[in-house]
Amino acid sequence: MNYSNHNLSDTIVALATPPGIGAIGVIRLSGFAAITIADEVFFGKKLANQPTHTIHFGTIRDDNGIILDEVLASIFKEPKSYTKENVVEISTHGSPYIQQQIIQLFIKHGARLAQPGEFTLRAFLNGQLDLSQAEAVADLIASNSEAAHTVAMQQMRGGFSNEIKILRGELINFASLIELELDFGEEDVEFANRHDLKTLILKIQRLINNLLDSFALGNVIKNGVTTVIAGRPNAGKSTLLNALLNEERAIVSEIAGTTRDTIEEILNIKGIEFRLVDTAGIREATDQIEVMGVAKTLERVRQAALLVYVFDVTTTKLSEVHADLAALNADKMSTLVVCNKMDKINDELRKMNDEWLNQIKDSSFIIHHSSFITVSAKQHQNIDWLKENLLNTVVDGGLNLEHTVVSNARHFEALQKSHDSLTDVLHSLDNGVTTDFVAMDIRRALNHLGEITGEVGVEDLLDNIFSKFCIGK
Repeated sequence: MNYSNHNLSDTIVALATPPGIGAIGVIRLSGFAAITIADEVFFGKKLANQPTHTIHFGTIRDDNGIILDEVLASIFKEPKSYTKENVVEISTHGSPYIQQQIIQLFIKHGARLAQPGEFTLRAFLNGQLDLSQAEAVADLIASNSEAAHTVAMQQMRGGFSNEIKILRGELINFASLIELELDFGEEDVEFANRHDLKTLILKIQRLINNLLDSFALGNVIKNGVTTVIAGRPNAGKSTLLNALLNEERAIVSEIAGTTRDTIEEILNIKGIEFRLVDTAGIREATDQIEVMGVAKTLERVRQAALLVYVFDVTTTKLSEVHADLAALNADKMSTLVVCNKMDKINDELRKMNDEWLNQIKDSSFIIHHSSFITVSAKQHQNIDWLKENLLNTVVDGGLNLEHTVVSNARHFEALQKSHDSLTDVLHSLDNGVTTDFVAMDIRRALNHLGEITGEVGVEDLLDNIFSKFCIGK
């Protein structure tokens, strides 16, 4: 379906709840004829005569008068509905057979099966939501943590949109004065004070920079953090995974090379999801399967956002730690160096290891690229401290969702392009470039900001955005 040429005259229908057997299912109709079509098959009160936002009990019957189900019909009359159109939601029993029979009955009476995201598309086209709010609906449905839910709700309620509209509004005022100068070009008049314009652009760029900086956190909240646990065989990687999850998820053995393939689990720390990947130990493999396991470890490390390197304090030399970190390219990513099996340190071992442990802590690598943490995964010592360090590595010391957080890559790109256009405006002002070029750069900045909320130039994006929604939303 071509969403950019959407026909609002159709009445659409779809299952709004997940497919499959359940206690109930909800079938949604939206469009000018939604209530009329529902009245043709709903036997109870005449829905067209009922107030909006009311629920009514009745039966759905086919054209032969056979009862398909006893249902509740909820009606929402335009413009007071999700789509700003007439909407009817039929709550049926959760039989897939019943649901399909009712949907087919509505189609027979004039409705059309909705495409993915088409209800939310109509909310956008009818002015109920701007484009960034519509995209937030999909994020809200997909949210699986408190932080992701908070960010999606903030955006859906227009927090981000309002900031963009304020920025555009201030810039439009100056843009109109610049355009007015072009109309009086032959008279050499200046309506827009160049100093004030420059001050405004710098202010807008600071605000855009704050939004751009928030994307790193927003992307983490939305998509989680791929975190690879790597190290030598028997370093305690699987034991550490179990300790972090507080359950026996991975097989733990004294036999080196037990983990041959990756094991993946989700750890939620204060609303941030960490996608933990336990990997095969790094060593010279003894068989073909282990060779493949080690190769997969190195591949997963390259794909990770965060590396947790684990080593056994009782057996590993300082040179081996540095060799492993170099092999893993740890200097190119955020890394936590975890010194494990501290419970096995006796006085003799402690004396032998203290010197090089201090060397690790004081090394330039640790200072510039990672944090150093001592734990006993087996005894669950310092695991909470490790979790705190995992969180701080990602959110830079604190998770603050009171301010607007950008979590959408399309929004980030549009903000970056707007920032670049405003930089061009500043260069033009500093170099005495003619007014028509200044106006052109300002128009570009306005267009990029407008793309975020759907105020300008988004027709070609609609197919890509709404096709990713679930059917019924």
